[in-house]
Amino acid sequence: MTRTLIVEADGGSRGNPGPAGYGAVVLDPVTGEALAEAAEYIGTATNNVAEYKGLVAGLRAAHALDPQARIQVRMDSKLVVEQMSGRWQIKHPDMKPLAAEARAVFPAGQVAYEWIPRSQNKHADRLANEAMDAGKIGKQWEPRDSRAALATAPARSAAAQAADAAAEVAEASEAAAAPGWGAPDLGAPATFVLLRHGETALTPEKRFSGSGGSDPELSAAGRRQAEATAAALAARGTIQAVVSSPLRRCRETAETVAARLGLDVRIEEGLRETDFGAWEGLTFAEVRERFPDDLDAWLGSAKVAPTGGGESFASVARRVAVARDKLIARYAGRTVLLVTHVTPVKTLVRLALGAPPESLFKMELSAASLSAVAYYADGNASVRLLNDTGHLR
Repeated sequence: MTRTLIVEADGGSRGNPGPAGYGAVVLDPVTGEALAEAAEYIGTATNNVAEYKGLVAGLRAAHALDPQARIQVRMDSKLVVEQMSGRWQIKHPDMKPLAAEARAVFPAGQVAYEWIPRSQNKHADRLANEAMDAGKIGKQWEPRDSRAALATAPARSAAAQAADAAAEVAEASEAAAAPGWGAPDLGAPATFVLLRHGETALTPEKRFSGSGGSDPELSAAGRRQAEATAAALAARGTIQAVVSSPLRRCRETAETVAARLGLDVRIEEGLRETDFGAWEGLTFAEVRERFPDDLDAWLGSAKVAPTGGGESFASVARRVAVARDKLIARYAGRTVLLVTHVTPVKTLVRLALGAPPESLFKMELSAASLSAVAYYADGNASVRLLNDTGHLR
């Protein structure tokens, strides 16, 4: 009778990218006994790379036990599960070889993938954090040091506990407000309140309006939206600084809010909108009619730029990430209003969630809407709000 083995795997990065490690455990499906464990500190890497490396290590550990076994992989990474199941494409160059390595361990028909909540993947998560804790002091994880299987684990580092807490918040945003959720005291996070600028004449017509076009001003509706947002933020009284994209519609929105709050506006070039090249000022339908092949390629890959030398979403993500890190360092522990555009806001949310690039097309972001992301001292992020327009009603 063919044996079944359960592989649970996880990976983490304290910085994303930052010091990273993975953990994996092979379990008996009947008794739940840990038959094999694997963990390793892998240096600087992203969460996704660490998760894939954990998967490879878990599959190899299972193969060493029984190469004929049927394998049930359980992970809390939706990205890895969906990509390895064949439902999502693998586009990132760092992921493709790792996915190929994972597929090579067992024949495809022997392995099935299942997503589980983080709360059900604690064993592998603890192994990954043990590996990162070891790497922090210049060592590698050793099997004899593993305490992940203990029913009552000893106290772990603050960074390891925070990684759990922040990830739980990302899975259930309401947990942030729930009493007793167990996050360690890392001090106040740097919180970015993300405000999309108010409407311009192009906004209601849904025309491409990036950093390579006419740099339109706010319309009368956009100015009213900026005033309403300023009033709402003044009532909340939490904003401590205002940072804006250099484009006119953002500067006008930011100046309206800042004047109400008694703050200055700081300009950050990295927050500008995507350059949409030859598509600037056109509607989606017009682009589809004039540049159908280019549009299909752009929709299919984050690395493809719009017609005429615009920016790819991958380029924008790199630019926004650099600006994000600079602002986190500058405003540690403070709440800052970032007045920016659709793509930068969606990109900051996507990066905080560890979601794939195609998720940009699955978020709605209204003019003058508010979103929020908190960045903790250990490098983890928590999405607090998305596309809130209640202040405009």
